[in-house]
Amino acid sequence: MNTADLGLPVDVPSTALFTDQYELTMLQAALAAGTADRRSVFEVFTRRLPEGRRYGVVAGTGRVLDAVENFRFDADVLAFLGERGIVDDPTLEWLSSYRFGGDVWGYPEGEVYFPGSPILRVEGSFAECVLLETVILSILNHDSAIAAAASRMASAAGDRPLIEMGARRTHELAAVAASRAAYVGGFATTSDLAAGFRYGIPTVGTSAHAFTLLHDTERDAFQAQVDSLGRGTTLLVDTYDVAEAVRTAVEVAGTELGAVRIDSGDLLLVAHRVREQLDELGARDTKIVVTSDLDEYAIASLAAAPVDAYGVGTQLVTGSGHPTCSMVYKLVARAESADPTAPLVPVAKKSSGGKTSIGGRKWAARRLDEHAVAEAEVIGTGPVPAELADQQLLVELIKGGQVLARESLDVVRDRHAAARTRLPLSAAQLSRGEPVLPTEYV
Repeated sequence: MNTADLGLPVDVPSTALFTDQYELTMLQAALAAGTADRRSVFEVFTRRLPEGRRYGVVAGTGRVLDAVENFRFDADVLAFLGERGIVDDPTLEWLSSYRFGGDVWGYPEGEVYFPGSPILRVEGSFAECVLLETVILSILNHDSAIAAAASRMASAAGDRPLIEMGARRTHELAAVAASRAAYVGGFATTSDLAAGFRYGIPTVGTSAHAFTLLHDTERDAFQAQVDSLGRGTTLLVDTYDVAEAVRTAVEVAGTELGAVRIDSGDLLLVAHRVREQLDELGARDTKIVVTSDLDEYAIASLAAAPVDAYGVGTQLVTGSGHPTCSMVYKLVARAESADPTAPLVPVAKKSSGGKTSIGGRKWAARRLDEHAVAEAEVIGTGPVPAELADQQLLVELIKGGQVLARESLDVVRDRHAAARTRLPLSAAQLSRGEPVLPTEYV
């Protein structure tokens, strides 16, 4: 069974209460004013990237599609809203039959984005679109932050695989979403079985220090693990003395030992010593896995070390210092009346505090240079220039309430890898800097 194709939420039968109260109070007021049915266009974008980041990564789109499909107000939810007096009876009646029937366009999941990029465009009546703001932002802000951190780590790791192992460092359901986003950003496996079950991500795991401490000797622990999991297992060698543990590991498992894991100390120095010792013992094919609070900078610092894989937890699931992308969901156009044929009028907030936005339904394209390397993110509200027609970024995700573009995670992961290769080389730099592409408005 491929559970990723079921379109089910992880934890609840409805996503309707994953919202802020003011979405419902706006709905109530708009219904009473006769403006709720006005055709509207909302867009998700960010005004700036997190400090030092060169690009963002779109992640969570598949989860957004699930959330929109499962945005339903069942009897228990309606009773809660009524008992609390959150909305009035006419609004409860309207909500009882809520089904999103509009259209959604967006950047394909795994694509990169920049300040101002219209990452998602939601079109329909004001009433049906405004309710989705909070759940869409909560998913995209979280997942895109994790995917961006994962992408930077993947760039730093090069061809060496990354293992996601942050489940114990975040909320249990956020851990599943984080694992999914990490896979999009370039991680190869996860330790989280819920993520493996829900999304088909390859899972890995062997033992912790507790298993070694359980046994009378380290040799007994290694023998028990090898007897159970085979010689190709990974043995944790830093519970006591690393050199002695490596020697014992090879004696127990032989030169067919799959890998050793180092979880503490000066990883650069210890990895070199362990590699030398393994080679001297004839275990030249035994790999070295390192863990211990790694981030993209620590991974980059180990580029010259004889390390074969990295396990990353806390820094990954917290966005490596940037746990959100500061994405917003803004009304950019609306009709002058509820007449379906009424033309759309651009609207935008005006502010002196850096929170201005640009009105109008937007398209986006990525201009390439003569070497097919991206050189600018181009955004406009009018006709698309002919030279950019085949470089447009938005694709149709939902039409008339029906999901059109549900994809496997492997497709999304491959898309991100390809998108990253089309960016200028400076995109992989970990030093602070501006977005690797300028945003141009036409």
